[in-house]
Amino acid sequence: MSEQLLPGYIIRRGSTLDRALLLKFMHQTYQDLFPNEDFSHLEQTVKQYFSSDTPLWWVEEAWGQRGRGAQEQFFPPIPSVPPSPHPPIACLWVGNAIDQVQGNRHAHIFILYVVPEHRRRGIGRALMRYVENWAIQRGDRQIGLQVFQSNKPALNLYNQLGYQTQSLWMVKFLSAEK
Repeated sequence: MSEQLLPGYIIRRGSTLDRALLLKFMHQTYQDLFPNEDFSHLEQTVKQYFSSDTPLWWVEEAWGQRGRGAQEQFFPPIPSVPPSPHPPIACLWVGNAIDQVQGNRHAHIFILYVVPEHRRRGIGRALMRYVENWAIQRGDRQIGLQVFQSNKPALNLYNQLGYQTQSLWMVKFLSAEK
C-alpha cells in the first residue's frame, strides 16, 4: 500500500524481497561519498540486519515512468530484480537500537538516500518526518543515525530538524607493522 509523501511522490513499504534493490541503494549511497572504494562488504550488512523487524520504505514518482531513464543511469537494472513501472527514487531503511544510557529501544536510521536528480525537493525532509511519526506511533522516544562529517548536506538537514550530536564515533586505523 502506498500513500502520498509529497505532491508528485508516493511512499510505499518495502519487503524482505527487496534485498537486491536495497543493496544497490546502499552501494550508491557510499559510492557518492567515497567514489574510489569497494563496497562489496555491504552485502554482509544487509544479510545480517535486514529483516521484517527493520522496515524499509521506497519513494517513487506518483506519475509512473517519468524520469525512469535518468534514475536508471544511477541504478542500472539487475537481472534478479524485475523492472518496476515506478522505480524508486529514494529509500529509507530503519533498524532498532538500545540507548546505552537510558536502556530504551529506539529507531536507528541505517540509510536515507535520494537519487541526485530528485535532491533538494524536500524528499529527505519528508522522509525524516515520516520516520519520526512512525517512531512516535510505536512508542520510541528518540531516533538515532550516523552521518559522515564530510556529508555537509545531510548534516545541515539533520541540524535543521533538531538532531544533536550525542556522541562521537572515533576510529583508529591499525597497522600490522610495528
